[in-house]
Amino acid sequence: MIPVTHINRLVDFYETLTPESVRNFAELYSRDVFFKDPFNEVRGLEALRGIFMKMFEKVSEPRFIVTERVVDEGGAVLVWEFHFRIRQAGCGGARIIRGVSHLKFDPDGRVNWHRDYWDAAEEFYAGLPVIGLLFSGLRKMLAG
Repeated sequence: MIPVTHINRLVDFYETLTPESVRNFAELYSRDVFFKDPFNEVRGLEALRGIFMKMFEKVSEPRFIVTERVVDEGGAVLVWEFHFRIRQAGCGGARIIRGVSHLKFDPDGRVNWHRDYWDAAEEFYAGLPVIGLLFSGLRKMLAG
């Protein structure tokens, strides 16, 4: 069983994440960590740091809120909300992406496998000005 203290440290890390704290991923993640989300698939700490540094460049006011935790001997699942604003002109409204992180840990208690699941179409693309209109029209057309 993964100690609750490991999960609490990870949740605290994400809920207080800053560009400066990104360098602390090595305290929580293994050197050869695998990470995948709808936009990225990488291996290694440096690649993971790069994804999060890019996030801070692309969005303002990013904030994770973990709403549920499920932990067993094989790993953990965190249910979260990601609140942010896109920096690009014309896309600046407040946004929320709701998702789930599936985590597996090495014997030292560091995350060595991290897979994020969230619906990019509904949670992200639908909120963009032109693409959002297309998604809205498709949704109406395909609705039962």
